[in-house]
This record gives sequence, structure tokens and C-alpha cells, in this order.
Amino acid sequence: MINVMGIRLSLHPVFVLVMMLSVVTGRFIELLTLFAIVFIHELGHASCALLLGIRVTSIQMLPFGGVATIEDRGDLTARKEILISLAGPLQNVMMIAAAYAMNATGMWDGQFLRYFISSNIIIALFNLLPILPLDGGKIIQALLSIFLPYHRTLLVTYKISIIFSAMMLTYACLPLIRGQEMVDLNAAMMGSFLLYSNIVDFRNIPYRFVRFLMNRDILFSAHASSGSLAQPIISMPAKPLDNILRLFKREKYHMIYVMDKHGNIVGVLPEQRIIKSYFDKRT
Repeated sequence: MINVMGIRLSLHPVFVLVMMLSVVTGRFIELLTLFAIVFIHELGHASCALLLGIRVTSIQMLPFGGVATIEDRGDLTARKEILISLAGPLQNVMMIAAAYAMNATGMWDGQFLRYFISSNIIIALFNLLPILPLDGGKIIQALLSIFLPYHRTLLVTYKISIIFSAMMLTYACLPLIRGQEMVDLNAAMMGSFLLYSNIVDFRNIPYRFVRFLMNRDILFSAHASSGSLAQPIISMPAKPLDNILRLFKREKYHMIYVMDKHGNIVGVLPEQRIIKSYFDKRT
């Protein structure tokens, strides 16, 4: 593990094993090229996050790619998350453009150039699949969070991720289902990893939602300083706190209007009161 400007750079143990095996199989140059492409892709995410004032905690190279982990303290808006997610594939587009420019000037040609370009295309398109934690999954999650309550956004996006991960795994295993011997091992491994990780993350939605609630103070400060209007939530006195909290949106500050059975407002509560009552009840 290497620490550069507060960002942890690390290699997954399985990735190291794959690199060692590539020396034996004679595919080291190809795999090293993929490593460089993926690393530049992840640097695109990290650079964009830093430019937007979001702290990057780590970059890890995995067997199927890489992941840049950014810190969400409550000020990561949907627009920022979409920009950060697009910054990775943008690096692939820029590398492709640079390769074509070098080819046009006669500086680079041959089979390795075609391998470099095709690898960038595959990595960019793969990362745009609507599966978390890939870029496409993050973009869909950010877009849905604009229109849906955050808890609902988590449920929908992880279900989408599980469905598409299962589809990828099924596609990889189609030759086996048809009685053929060859199976796309790369797609099968990636599909299995993504399916497993999304099932685990789906079960951990309550913990992620609690972290979302704990970071709401930053959102309140931003709304208070800008003077923006709060979004109302209508509730009955007997409505469970969990149900009210699940109506909270990512970038909206809420005031809860408590109404009796006759439709009269009997109280107006800021969201901090609801969140505090929720955590007091849990403790």
C-alpha cells in the first residue's frame, strides 16, 4: 500500500497473483497495458472529485478493474457524482483520441495500437453498464436521487444492479447451458463478483441509509446559508418515524407538517427533530 497526498494506492492480492501468472503465460505486456488504462481511468475519477472539493480516500486495483473511493460527507450532490462518474470513461475517450492522433502522424501503428484502442472501448463501455459500483450504476443512482426519496433510490438501483449482474453471469454461462465446453471466464468472474457484492450491499441498505441521515447536518447548513425553501412532508401523528425518514430526498431539506384526522396542522417540525428522535429511540 502506498500513500500519495492522503490517497491510499493499493493492489488487490488476487490482482497481484494475476500479474504474476501473466508472466508465465506470456501476456504480461497486455495485462500491464490494461493496468495502465484502468489506473488512468480511476485517476480521472479521483482528479474530478478533488477539483469538486470531494476528498478521495483510496484507489485500489482489483482483478476486474479498479475503484476510486470518495468520501461522502453529505455534500456530494447528484450533479457532482455524475461528473465524477463520467470523468473515468472520458479518460478512455481521450486515450483513444490520442492513439488515433499518433497513428495519423505515423508515430504508432500495428496490432498493439488496435489492442490499445479496443481495450479502452471495452473498459469504457463495461463501466457504463447500469450496475453498482460501476460508473453507469452510479450515474443512474444519482439521477434517480433527484426525483425519488433516497431510501427508495437505494432499493431501486441495487435491484437493477442485481438483475443486470445476473444477466451478465447468465450470458457468460450460456455456452455451458447449451452443452458447449467454452465459457467466457472473464465475464463469469465479473458477473459473479458484481452479483455477490450487490446482494451484500442490498442487505446493508439500512446501514447506508443511517449514514445518510447522520450527514444531513451539512445539507441543513447549505440550505440555511442559501436561504432556499424547505420541501414539506405531510404526516399523521401516529406515523412511524421510519416511514417519515424514508421520504427524505438527497438534496432537499424537509419540514414535517403534522396533521390531525381533520386535516388541521398540529405541529411543524424540522427534519433534525425527526432524525434526533429516531436515533434517541434506537439507543
